[in-house]
Amino acid sequence: MRKAVYPGSFDPISNGHLDIIKRASKLFDEVHVVVSFNIAKGTSFTVEERIEMLKKATAGLTNIVITSWDGLVVSYCKNNGIKVIIRGMRNYSDYENEFSLFQYNKDIYPDVETILLMPTTKNQMVSSSAIKELVTFGCAIDKYVPKCLIEEITNKFKK
Repeated sequence: MRKAVYPGSFDPISNGHLDIIKRASKLFDEVHVVVSFNIAKGTSFTVEERIEMLKKATAGLTNIVITSWDGLVVSYCKNNGIKVIIRGMRNYSDYENEFSLFQYNKDIYPDVETILLMPTTKNQMVSSSAIKELVTFGCAIDKYVPKCLIEEITNKFKK
């Protein structure tokens, strides 16, 4: 069975994330979408809220496993027999970060590979940070998040 992990903070999940999940689900028999801990990021939604939003957004996909992990993603891979990490890459700064992570992951678990998926044009500049800012200042986010989550995300950031 070909398995991959797609980790992220998903705070909140965007259409860019969903696009990567859907595309990865066509490439692998099983995709673990892992709400992971990022020491450099604060979060607005609880882990449980993010897992529920992911479940709603991916309801039609049958080969997706949604869970959380508070350790290194590469450790999750080792523990679950996964040898592929899926990462989305929007721009050059994402590349620099992903290249560094790739090196550490290879040192820790030499069998793991990282596959970078580029966003589609309409999702190229979508970020969770921008979504939170747009909502905070009363802008519509319907182009950037799954329709089924607009109300939940909007309610979280209403002034």
